[in-house]
Amino acid sequence: MLAAIIMEEGHLVQVYDANAWRKGDDTLREVLLADNWEVIALGGITTAYGSIKHIVSIAGDICPEATLVLGGGVLTSLPREIMTWLPHIDVGVIGEGFITFPEILQKVDDGDADWANVPGTISRRADGKLVISQQRQLLDDLDSLPYPAWDLFPLEEVYFPNSASLYSEEGMLSTRRLDINSSYGCSMVCRYCFHLGISGDMKYVENADGDFNVTFDQANDYTRTIRYHSPEYIVNLVHHAREKYGVDFIGFLDENLMTMDKFSNRTWMKEICRLWHEHDLAPKKLADGTWSGVYWGGTSHASLCTPEILKIMGEAGCSHLVYGYESFAQHVLKTVGKGATRKHNIQSFFWTLEANIRPIPNLIIGFPIEDFDSIRENVLAWEELGIIVKPHFATPYPGSEWFATYRKEIEEQYGGDLESFLLDVGDASAISAVISHNFNAVELVVLRDMMLSKNIKRIDEYEQIWRKNHGLPEDAPSTIFQKPLKN
Repeated sequence: MLAAIIMEEGHLVQVYDANAWRKGDDTLREVLLADNWEVIALGGITTAYGSIKHIVSIAGDICPEATLVLGGGVLTSLPREIMTWLPHIDVGVIGEGFITFPEILQKVDDGDADWANVPGTISRRADGKLVISQQRQLLDDLDSLPYPAWDLFPLEEVYFPNSASLYSEEGMLSTRRLDINSSYGCSMVCRYCFHLGISGDMKYVENADGDFNVTFDQANDYTRTIRYHSPEYIVNLVHHAREKYGVDFIGFLDENLMTMDKFSNRTWMKEICRLWHEHDLAPKKLADGTWSGVYWGGTSHASLCTPEILKIMGEAGCSHLVYGYESFAQHVLKTVGKGATRKHNIQSFFWTLEANIRPIPNLIIGFPIEDFDSIRENVLAWEELGIIVKPHFATPYPGSEWFATYRKEIEEQYGGDLESFLLDVGDASAISAVISHNFNAVELVVLRDMMLSKNIKRIDEYEQIWRKNHGLPEDAPSTIFQKPLKN
């Protein structure tokens, strides 16, 4: 998207997709030496920090005259820390870059390296002091954005050969998949989720010296900025991708498609589906197992979906929906901020199956008040649904409310070295910092294995050992509170 925006303004752009090619440092150095680059820009989420740190170090050494720009969630969540840890970065983009990045390039063209007057940036003064400029406002009219510059990326070489996804049969058979964003933001306040800079909760705070920093605003009653493309823009974009690239599957990367449907008074998704049919995108199975048209999948929410809209989506080619159920234990769900109940989770699962859409359940363990009861309730719910889910671990990613709440404890787990946490954090399938009040890292890993084997007998046995170790009688609640928690 950023490449498309700046090319429209006349800038010359090349992309090296390090995540796609994975060619190693020798190829990276060849790319950096291939031209006299004025700007080298990169970004990503926190889990990419290790790769970003490595790339920035090499780029800074090879191209010392280039302006190095870093954006994305990794920078937005901890701007001062990231700029300190990555001294080669000249300017960081805090929050959304649609307007900020072109303004940075214009200043490069003008030979002006005073970034402090560009809203939404962090930069270094001549004396090395970090300066955060005023906050960048979000773009209101998403339909004003151009289509992504897919031509700059290795579609035929890398992306299309790796189209298959395990979420549905159609996803596994896809050979030409592209992914799009139709919205930015989510109405939920999930306390483990990154919100800063795209949907609310980001607060600029000023200290006594007049310097700003970015923090998670826990006192703003969870204000939300919900933005989404019109159905016409979305379907025209998919039609364009179908005509130009022959796509057979579209993945919606949105946080929560049902938020947009609710905010539009239940018209947005219906109109997308209607236009999907009107543009002849609704898939039709062929005798050889392939199909004409475009299947698609995305995200849903247990408390916001309805049987009616799911049926309409299924008829328009929706093959799967990912549900962040997180837990089937009601006392845990109350603290997560997702707005769903155990009943919502169960009914949405069967509603989705009845609409001929495959529901993909996500589960998390290691929440602050996770206990033996919640562990058992999750396993019993699997029995009821006929599924097994390998849970992720509750990970306090920077930019989430729980990172702000538990930052001190996180730093203590890494000997006071917060950067070590960023280098350790992954996709939550492996354990990193623990925010559970009741279980340590070893216990969570073993309990997950016991869950997957549905070995409730061993879980019950360990509970008795755990209670003895913590001095809790058999009839006492199995929860040790270290911090007050919001309901």
